[in-house]
Amino acid sequence: MTRKIHCVVDDIETEGLDYPPWPSAAGLRVYREVGKPAWKRWLAHQTILINEYRIHPMNPEQRAFLEREMLKFLFENSVHMPPGYVPKDD
Repeated sequence: MTRKIHCVVDDIETEGLDYPPWPSAAGLRVYREVGKPAWKRWLAHQTILINEYRIHPMNPEQRAFLEREMLKFLFENSVHMPPGYVPKDD
């Protein structure tokens, strides 16, 4: 059975995540307040950050950076691309 939530990012009723996606209070907040479509957009942005900044998610400092960026992206509507980032044409 799918779990429905009111997604604060998109301001719609939508399918919620299946489990908290991050091991912290921030992950619980995302689980409670963010729908799958918004989470999918974050994952795409996170991939850009990981690739452009050469982030190792197991590094505690770099993981903290990703968490801060995740919260900005999802709850502050703040999306900053890495300096010099050029999107690839698909």
